[in-house]
Formats: sequence, C-alpha cells, structure tokens
Amino acid sequence: MMLRMAVVFVLLAATFAAQAQTAPSPAEIAAYKGLHRAAHDGDVGEIRRLAEAGAALEERDAKGRTPAHVAAFASRGEALRALARAGADMNALEGQAYDVVTIAAVANAPELMSLAIELGNSPRLITSPYRGTALIAAAHLGHVEAMRRLIAAGAPLDHVNNLGWTALMEAVVLGDGSRNYLQVVRLLLDAGADRSIADRHGVSPLAHARARGYADIAAALEKGP
Repeated sequence: MMLRMAVVFVLLAATFAAQAQTAPSPAEIAAYKGLHRAAHDGDVGEIRRLAEAGAALEERDAKGRTPAHVAAFASRGEALRALARAGADMNALEGQAYDVVTIAAVANAPELMSLAIELGNSPRLITSPYRGTALIAAAHLGHVEAMRRLIAAGAPLDHVNNLGWTALMEAVVLGDGSRNYLQVVRLLLDAGADRSIADRHGVSPLAHARARGYADIAAALEKGP
C-alpha cells in the first residue's frame, strides 16, 4: 500500500516539477532593454558600459529575473562573466527561486554551470519551488556531467526537498532506469550519498528501483560504492 501511494505521489509530483522552470518568452525578450537586453544578446561591451554608468545590476524583470539569470537562460557565458566582474550578485534567486547554477544544470550546460560556480554562485543553495538544489535538479534529469561537477564542487548529497526526496531518490523515481540514470546513481553512491533515506511514505530508493524493474540501478543500490 505504501509503495502504491508513493507511486501515485511520484506521478503527480513529476507533472508539476516538469513545469517549474520558465525561460523568458519571446515577448519578454522583445521587451528587454538595458542590462537585460545586453545580457540576453551577450553584448559584453554594452554590459560594461551600462555598469560603469551605474545601471542596476540586480534589476528584475516581471518574473523576477536579473540580467544574470537572463544571461544563463540564453547560455551567454561571457555576459555572465561581465556581470559578475561588474559586481552582480551571483547567488540571486529569480521569481521561481532558481539561481544561475540550477538554470545551467537543468539546461544540461555543464560548462556554463562551472563558470557560474567559478564566479561565486554556490552549488549549496536551496533553490526552486521544491526547496531543492542544483544537484537534485540534475539527478532528476539524468545530467551526468553536471552531476559530476556539482559533486566535485561540494553540492550537498543528502538534502531532502519539500517533496521528501534526495538527489538519489529523484534519480530513481523520476528517471527511466537508463544508462544515464545508472551513472547518476553510481556517482552519488561513490560520493557517499545515503541510500537509506526513504521518501515520505517510508519507501527506499532500492524499493522504488525494484518496483520499476530497474535491475541495474537496484543492483548498484544493493552493492553500493
């Protein structure tokens, strides 16, 4: 019964989680001016000019995005670097509580993600409406290289989000059992993630893996590092 309830909860949560992060729409982009426009376009010279003229580095658009968030959504690494050098807050959260690192992790842009960390964006931040982390987001999506880099940067392995899941749990319950998710599970286990942390129904990652027929992931969870 507990496992059945957990599966229903997983399906509902996955539906909402898939809709969480919102990049600027074409209409929003068309309306951007100043630093938001320069960040989206990757115009480093304009970013420097505007910053030197006293433009507000933390100005927000209607969805709470700063120019740094816009640069991240547009995959503009040099714009992000220019904003950071001008003094932009690299740990700012946009309106849905995402930071640059999590935006890059979700986009499967490990180089951009590593740049954000280099520029001062902490991989330990609590982000998203689900009170999660960039590591949980990357595990959810099976983004192996992002996981590897986040673990190396000190992202918290066993943080539990408000759905009751760790990164390890998300890799199992929101993954598809494929090679990428197996690699994610192995990375977490090798780094020392706690496989005993169950979901809010008391169901362990191993029990979920077995119920889904994810034999390789179940074997990894049984064996450990």
